[in-house]
Amino acid sequence: MSKNDAKSVAAGCLTAWTSGDFGAARALLHDDLRFAGALGSQNGADAYIEGLKAFARMIKSAPQHRIIAEGEDVCIHYDLVTATGAVIPAVGWYQVRGGRISSVQAFFDPRPLLPLLERRA
Repeated sequence: MSKNDAKSVAAGCLTAWTSGDFGAARALLHDDLRFAGALGSQNGADAYIEGLKAFARMIKSAPQHRIIAEGEDVCIHYDLVTATGAVIPAVGWYQVRGGRISSVQAFFDPRPLLPLLERRA
């Protein structure tokens, strides 16, 4: 697996933002990235990174369990471990174009995050 293959790019981005390295995550994104998830959507890599910064304050870690790739499509099964200790199973669907992520869809049950969101409001 090379450093620039779709699987490495997607896994690297997830690892980067969940460890607080938003610069490394941003370097793996196309400027015109599209994101859709359980708590909203974003257009553009910079808007996505800003959303991740806010989201990451609620997340302690995100261990990755399985990565499946077919061409430039990558699916990652992982857990979102919240600051309160809840474990939320999640799946991310990444589309990679030219070595950078062009689209992300995140699937998870957001209910365990609602108390954390209410505290921030």
